[in-house]
Amino acid sequence: MDEILRIDTVSEHDAFYHKENLHPLVSIMDFDGRVPEIYASKMNFGFYAVYLKEVMCGDMKYGRHTYDYQDRTLLFVAPGQIINVDINADYKPQGYALLFHPDLIRGTSLGQHIDKYTFFSYESKEALHLSERERKIVLDCFDKIRYELERGMDKHSKMLIVDNIELFLNYCVRFYDRQFITRNDVNNDILAQFEKLLNGYYQSDKPQTIGLPSVTWCAEQLNLSANYFGDLIKKETGKTALEYIHSKITDRAKQKILDNQKTINEIAYELGFKYPAHFTRAFKKNTGYTPNEYRMLN
Repeated sequence: MDEILRIDTVSEHDAFYHKENLHPLVSIMDFDGRVPEIYASKMNFGFYAVYLKEVMCGDMKYGRHTYDYQDRTLLFVAPGQIINVDINADYKPQGYALLFHPDLIRGTSLGQHIDKYTFFSYESKEALHLSERERKIVLDCFDKIRYELERGMDKHSKMLIVDNIELFLNYCVRFYDRQFITRNDVNNDILAQFEKLLNGYYQSDKPQTIGLPSVTWCAEQLNLSANYFGDLIKKETGKTALEYIHSKITDRAKQKILDNQKTINEIAYELGFKYPAHFTRAFKKNTGYTPNEYRMLN
């Protein structure tokens, strides 16, 4: 196996690209052809990284999928994510990066809500593709952070830097919403595949062998990250992926309950519930009735 190059701090990353470090916990990198200290095929960061790539300059594998650097593309990397880079020694990287350590945002509003920016856990093929106007907004946010870094630290610096990072991330939420809308045809196809996947699941022995279908399992079958899959389903249906799965299980349960030849316990096991009591609670939560009450009413 290839050795993983771990870069724990922002300062180390700046040094890796022969860049002066202005703050140990945050940096704006203008690659401008900067060549790294060494070419590593696998890297692992101890901080958040957002890359804005301006030109195609090589392939990056993020998870199991290859990411081809495209013009005006944002790629988000969370601490601990393994990045596989397939580049040649002649390439000159172009673009920008925002790097910030978890310690920078600890105790701030952003630190408390960083998990809501689910795109840090997206796969590379789910990267954000920007319009020219969106790119200018991103660079404006980067410029404000760079200004604070270059003017020297005072009592306002940390707040302004963190606020501008949060502003940038909030813009990215908006841009991803736009991307979900503009890719509506693709999303509808994924939703149709999701429906087919759930139908196939209950036409197999999987409920009895592995239990209820999970969001993670469904996302893996559709070659999506769990977070991207969940965000897509929420935007397309108004329900979380888990709520959507449970609604489909409830619909199937209703059909089975009307078959008086099967006991409630048998139906629970057929649907993948480990315990009948769990099925009863879930069914009542979704319908307002216990399975037996629903059977009696119908």
